[in-house]
Amino acid sequence: MSEPTAIVDDPGAGLLALYDKTSTQIYGYLLARCGNATVAEDLTAETFPAAVDAVRRDDPPPVSPAWLVGVARHKLVDHWRRESRETRNVHAVAALPGDGTDDPWDERLDLIRARATLSSLAPHHRSALVLRYLDDLPVAEVAHLLDRTLHATEALLVRARAAFRRAYDDPDTGREDRRG
Repeated sequence: MSEPTAIVDDPGAGLLALYDKTSTQIYGYLLARCGNATVAEDLTAETFPAAVDAVRRDDPPPVSPAWLVGVARHKLVDHWRRESRETRNVHAVAALPGDGTDDPWDERLDLIRARATLSSLAPHHRSALVLRYLDDLPVAEVAHLLDRTLHATEALLVRARAAFRRAYDDPDTGREDRRG
């Protein structure tokens, strides 16, 4: 009885032998290009399963060190693409207004409420707040426009902010006497 002694040319066996010879070279190739030992190790680990998948296809490529470096290069390019996508996503999220939990309707309602509160204030308080905070004028300029001294304008702004806070926090009881 004769046993079959002929071994079919197996690209998987060739790949295993090639892995033993070239794994440190593949790692060095990847490390030189990505500059990060951890990433190079990960990509080296991804290279060989990808090579195994390639040799299991119906028409496997010829297994050689140059081919294996090509597989590693493709893994490196895939890594760079992933990294680029993640970076773009991080920048896109960072560019979003607020922390992502703010509701634009809440902001709009706050603005409407602030305007209503401002219009409910006495004219001297309203004008002081508008000039100082909406027009962004310095206190000295507000004093000049309101024909008041600097210290009188500072005191007026303190009272106006307090009146605004009261009216904003409790719109029903915070209404100011408009007589001035």
